Amino acid sequence: MKGLSNEIRHKGAVFYVQTQDIGPASGYVESLIYKAGQLLTSRKSFYYSHLNSPDLQERVINLMKEQHRAILGDIQTGRFDHFLSPSEQESGE
Repeated sequence: MKGLSNEIRHKGAVFYVQTQDIGPASGYVESLIYKAGQLLTSRKSFYYSHLNSPDLQERVINLMKEQHRAILGDIQTGRFDHFLSPSEQESGE
């Protein structure tokens, strides 16, 4: 799996979430959260303890999906509302 990406509309804003495996040499999955082309924050999940696992690829894919889904949920529940402009906060869409 190359990676996951979604645009999500929340209130008056559009967030973009990109999740990818950085690779076994680094041993983590990283998600980047953008709004209006600006990187807001990132989230990393490490999988060092699974590097020698025969099902590493499946574990990494599941980790990517879980992390990506969690971030989309966090946006929808308002966890990133502090990044909204006053007009976006008032929009309430």
